[in-house]
Amino acid sequence: MDQIRIENLEVYAHHGVLKEENTLGQKFLVSLVLYTDTAQAGRRDDLSYSVNYADVAHFVEKQMKVRNYKLIEAAAENLAEEILLQFPLVSRVCIEIRKPWAPILLPLDHVSVRIVRGWSSVYLSVGSNMGDRKENITNAVRALREDRRIRNVMESELIQTEPYGYTQQEDFLNGAVFLETMYQPGELLVRIHEIEAEGHRERKLHWGPRTIDLDILLYGQERIQTEDLVIPHREMHLRDFVLRPLAEIAPWVVHPVFHKTIYELYQERGGRQE
Repeated sequence: MDQIRIENLEVYAHHGVLKEENTLGQKFLVSLVLYTDTAQAGRRDDLSYSVNYADVAHFVEKQMKVRNYKLIEAAAENLAEEILLQFPLVSRVCIEIRKPWAPILLPLDHVSVRIVRGWSSVYLSVGSNMGDRKENITNAVRALREDRRIRNVMESELIQTEPYGYTQQEDFLNGAVFLETMYQPGELLVRIHEIEAEGHRERKLHWGPRTIDLDILLYGQERIQTEDLVIPHREMHLRDFVLRPLAEIAPWVVHPVFHKTIYELYQERGGRQE
């Protein structure tokens, strides 16, 4: 990915744990790497196809002064999020905030925090078999669309499927959703659980009936296995009701474990459901 760099932008702001730092302020040096596609701007010699670094620099100065933080970690996190929201052509940003006069009573050049944040491509499964199933799914997708840390939400068609696992329940409506998000995987899991709670989801029976069910299938090409979260979803390649709608919106996306496309995995299933 192409890069636009801003090095050591001087900003006088009021960040620090000590009261004097918040009151008197001090100089900070902010460096940024903006990841964006500059090909069209270069070929056309047209700034509208790129990111105006002057606009970014003035935006950074404003954001560094709009609020006082105790930690430069917090200042960097806020700055990254606001840049990603304000400049949609920036897919990822690396930010380093340097503090030249850190009050540690020892000689040093500076202390700094460097973070990398960006938009990640995510695929979810969505399902419902209680109440107004279509409205439940519509409300959940709307909640995703309205979240400022999520963009470019796209849905598959909904399909009706028989229940999986525990079969003594109503049929499901199932679909797949694509989105881009700046949430980290664990944060996204928390967010979709919040959306499920807003849809009155109750976790009483494994594979039981539910008003709304959201699962993270893929998060970029990440491979994650913790007590609370497994990505890619450990059973997605076995479930026709997951692969069928996912193949509609992401046929050529490659599964990071099996190294096959979603379309290939769906064809291997032959439309069957275990």
